[in-house]
Amino acid sequence: MTASDPIIRHGVDFSGADGGGSGIRLATRLPGEPVRRIDRVDRRGLRERILASLEDGERHSWLIDAPFGIPLRTLRACGVDASWEASVAWLASHGSPRDWRRAVRAVDRKEPKRVTDAVASTPLASMNLRVFKQTWTVMVELLGPLVEAGVRVDPMAGPLDARVVVGEGCPATVLKRLGDSAKGYKGTGQPPRDRREAIIRQGIEHWGLDATEAVFDRCHDDEGGDDLDALLLTLDPWQGPPPAESMVEGWVW
Repeated sequence: MTASDPIIRHGVDFSGADGGGSGIRLATRLPGEPVRRIDRVDRRGLRERILASLEDGERHSWLIDAPFGIPLRTLRACGVDASWEASVAWLASHGSPRDWRRAVRAVDRKEPKRVTDAVASTPLASMNLRVFKQTWTVMVELLGPLVEAGVRVDPMAGPLDARVVVGEGCPATVLKRLGDSAKGYKGTGQPPRDRREAIIRQGIEHWGLDATEAVFDRCHDDEGGDDLDALLLTLDPWQGPPPAESMVEGWVW
């Protein structure tokens, strides 16, 4: 593998919902081509798609919108070793997202943010009521098995020379880094619809966002903004150097 090898980029709007998260959106951008479709999969289907990308000899980058790690402060409060592998095992030992969150809140009811949350201005902490299921399911059901199969989860685990790399992404962070706002594009009615249209127009004109007209129409019409989130994560990731804490807490690319 050389630095000049083209990369197939995948953007994933993740779901930790009960029943397998069938609302996950997956957008794929082949080198030199527009995004031609946005698929809807569950967590098992997503894991299978990532594992399948190990077999085609191509380089793949997967950006997934879910927290990949736990704040060091929380790990210390709960008596967990300060390593990413230990944090995955700790989450898995509780059996379910709710059991894990209850155990954390029995020790520490605060919801500290990670270093990357502060740097990337992510909306919510890993244990927040709105996101804790995503944290648990992505780490336990997806990332742990992927590392065991030889996928790189960047920057925490897996072989450094892996051709398939999975990283944490955040559409809100993408928009902020590009100088736009992460507000107002999700919801019903004309104002959110106009915001989605404005983001798409900005993406085409200034950010290199590339998709077929049918995909852009789908993103424009999707009131939840999930399709647009997945599409935004097909843009080239930010390559800032991650600090030492990211080896345990994760890093938003």
